[in-house]
Amino acid sequence: MTIPFIDLKAQQKRIYSRITQNIEAVLAHGKYIMGPEIMDLEQRLAGYAGVKHAIACSSGTEALLMALMAYNVGPGDAIFTTPFTFVATAEVISLLGATPVFVDIEPDTFNINPDCLKEAINAVKTGDIQKHPLPKGFESLKPKGIISVDLFGQTADYDRINAMAKQEGLFVIEDAAQSYGAEYGGKKACSLSNIAATSFFPAKPLGCYGDAGMIFTDDEGLCDILRSIRVHGKGSEKYDNIRIGINGRCDTIQAAILLAKFDIFPEEIGLRQDVAGNYSGLLKDIDHIKVPFVKDGNLSAWAQYSIMSENKDAIMGALKKDGIPTAVYYPRPLHLQGAYAYLQYKNGDFPVSEKTSGSIFSLPMHPYLAGQDQERIVEVIKGVTC
Repeated sequence: MTIPFIDLKAQQKRIYSRITQNIEAVLAHGKYIMGPEIMDLEQRLAGYAGVKHAIACSSGTEALLMALMAYNVGPGDAIFTTPFTFVATAEVISLLGATPVFVDIEPDTFNINPDCLKEAINAVKTGDIQKHPLPKGFESLKPKGIISVDLFGQTADYDRINAMAKQEGLFVIEDAAQSYGAEYGGKKACSLSNIAATSFFPAKPLGCYGDAGMIFTDDEGLCDILRSIRVHGKGSEKYDNIRIGINGRCDTIQAAILLAKFDIFPEEIGLRQDVAGNYSGLLKDIDHIKVPFVKDGNLSAWAQYSIMSENKDAIMGALKKDGIPTAVYYPRPLHLQGAYAYLQYKNGDFPVSEKTSGSIFSLPMHPYLAGQDQERIVEVIKGVTC
């Protein structure tokens, strides 16, 4: 019997009547774009995260793009981020003509390493490539901001990152595409920097049935700019365009679906803790497996449960043979991807990211994963000798 990697059907079964009720309400009022459900969702999710403002948009990628646009990012700007992430994180930097300056990750959390970040900022400021690997054309770059990724559901080290940013006059964007629902030192993800961006892609801890995203901020001025950017740079009325913007609006039906899902979201975050804890307990005594590490004071949203092994290919093969799906996030760091060949980074520039890509893979993870299914997964792993 095949075990689903993410079981959206089990979740839907719980709230099917509420989902259909919400969709029918949208069909009845006919406000398919920016309908009343959008504002309701923004208010509820902002309250959960503990921030003043939330701006719904069309995807997590657009959320990142809009955040950069709000800071007038453009050519000549250096934006520091990790190469161990989905391409969207760096893609939005490039789309605006700015340059991603990659920074290696911590070997335990897989989030951006603050020590390496400091070295990268100093290297760009001084033009000293001996201090840190820099992209082609670094001589003309000016440090502008940081996009810190909360990978696999665990937040980055924002105390250190924010302090560094303040000292250097940089903004910080929290890429919380995988971490909505997580906690850092008692504060919720999406409240940890100047602006946060999350994704509601179906596979996320809080996902819709299509594409949608949201931006969070406590800054009133930034909120006004973001709401303008979302609708083609709109000013006081439809044909008053006061800045360059995009079509970044969220569909009302997706908001209606998210409202139904949000009713059970806090419970699901708790269930994810149970599933992750059970995995780690079952796997802890297997010598060739490294289980995920969560720092003290952090609560992961467990978007993925990712383990490491030098015997990765054999384990994944055995699991596949037994009808158990796996996934690799991410098989090749961004600095070695063809899209970023123009930056002329090379193999060995970010050794922790490169080593991690070669040995990491993710197991089925969702709130409804049965304990007996986890035991079956672990038994297959135990059967593979290192």
